[in-house]
Amino acid sequence: MLICEPMKALFGTDGIRGEAGQFPLDAATVSAIGFSLASHLVSKAGEAPEIIIGRDTRESGEWIQQALVDGANRAGAKCLSTGVITTPGVAFLTRKHQAAAGVVISASHNPYQDNGIKIFAPSGEKIDDSVERLIEADVFATRAQPPLSQTTFSTEREEKLQQEYLSFLADEIGGGLKLQGLTMVIDCANGASSKLAPALFTQLGAKVVAINCSPDGRNINRDCGSLHIDSLRRKVVEERADLGVAFDGDADRSLFVDGEGNYVDGDATLWALATHLQSHGRLKDNIVVATVMSNIGLEIAFRAAGIRLVRTDVGDKYVLDELLRRKASLGGEQSGHIILPELSLAGDGMITALCLLRALRASGKTLAEMTAGFKQYPQTLKNVRVREKIPFNTLASVRAEVKEVEELLSQKGRLLLRYSGTEPLARVMIEGENQARIEAYAEKIADAIEREIGAGAGRL
Repeated sequence: MLICEPMKALFGTDGIRGEAGQFPLDAATVSAIGFSLASHLVSKAGEAPEIIIGRDTRESGEWIQQALVDGANRAGAKCLSTGVITTPGVAFLTRKHQAAAGVVISASHNPYQDNGIKIFAPSGEKIDDSVERLIEADVFATRAQPPLSQTTFSTEREEKLQQEYLSFLADEIGGGLKLQGLTMVIDCANGASSKLAPALFTQLGAKVVAINCSPDGRNINRDCGSLHIDSLRRKVVEERADLGVAFDGDADRSLFVDGEGNYVDGDATLWALATHLQSHGRLKDNIVVATVMSNIGLEIAFRAAGIRLVRTDVGDKYVLDELLRRKASLGGEQSGHIILPELSLAGDGMITALCLLRALRASGKTLAEMTAGFKQYPQTLKNVRVREKIPFNTLASVRAEVKEVEELLSQKGRLLLRYSGTEPLARVMIEGENQARIEAYAEKIADAIEREIGAGAGRL
C-alpha cells in the first residue's frame, strides 16, 4: 500500500503548475521565481549564469517567459531563448551548452488555460528538491514585484537552437535508421512538437501524415494528442498506416497505435523496448523500472520473460532516481513517459518513438507483433471522499479487508491503496483476471474506508 506525502507549496512532482495569471503563475510571482533561481545560481557559480528557456504553444507562454527573464536578469543571469520547443529539447540544450539551468514554460498535457515552470539542472535532470525549497522560501519571504522590462530575443538564434536539437535526434538517436516504405501518422497535440516531429520523421524517410500541428495558443491538447487517442486511431486505419504516434503538449511522452488501430500505452511500449533490448543483451541486469500505476499484466509478462519489474511512486522524477541508482537501461510510466538514461535523462517522446521504430526495423515485426506478448489485466478504480487522511494500516476494518483481498488475488492480481496528493480522496485500485470479481473486491474495501473515515459525500 502507498500513501502519498504532502505536496510542497509550489513545486509538485513535475515543477510548478496552475492556471496562468493566478498565483503562483501571475507575472509578479513568476518574476520572483526567476530572480530566486538566478540568485542561487550566481551565489553558487560566482559569475553570470546562463539559463536556457523554452516554451510550448500556449498563449500565456510568452508573457510568462518575459516575467521569468525579467527576474533572472535583475539577479544577474544571462537568458537564452529557444522559442517554442519540447521539454526534453530544453533539457538537451541545457546539457549541450553547459548552461547553469534550463527552464521550460509548459503545463504538459493540461488545457491551454494552465501553464507551468519546469527547471532542469546542467545534467539535463530536473533540479533537486533542495533547490525547489530554497526558491519556495524566497518567493514566500519576498513581496513580489511586477516585471519592469521586456527582453527581445533573436528569432534566428531560436531557430538555430531548435535545429541543434533536431539534428541530435536525427543524427545521433536516429543515426542509421531508415524509414523508407513506412507510413506513420503523427498527432502533435497542437503543441511543442508541431514543427519538429514531422520534420524529424520525414528526414528519416518515413511517409508522414501529420495531424493537429496548427497551434493557435488555445488548441493545445484539445481533443487531440496523447490524452485523446481516438482521432489518431481513426486516421491510422483510414490511411492504412503502419502505426501512429501521439505526443502530449510538450512532447515528453508518446503513446502509439498499431497498424490494426489498437492502442499501445506506455506499459506496452516498455514491453516492446525491454524484450528488444534483452534479445540484444542490452537490458542491464534484466531490470525495468516503472511506477505503481503500471498494470500487473506487465509484471507477469516480464516475470515470464526473466525480467524484473521494479516499481516507484508516481512521477518520472522517481523513475529516473531509481534508474540512476540501479544503473538500469529502461524505465517509464503507463502514461507514455519513457526514459532511456544512456540517451537522455529526460523523458522524450520523439526519442521513444525513434527507439521503438528501430526495434521494429531490426526485428522485422509490426508493432502489433512486438506487443503481442503483453496482456493487460482488467483494472478498477474507486475514489472515496474522506474527512481525514489516516494511515490505512491503523484502520482495523480496512486492514482486514485488504488482507483478505490480497490473499484472494495471490500472484494473479494487485491492490494499490493510496490517498490523493491534492484532494481529500482515498483511491482503491485493483487489477486482476476477472473484472466483476475485482469490482466486488474494490467495493468491499471502499465501503470499509467510508465507514471509518468517509466524509459522507459518497463515491466519485
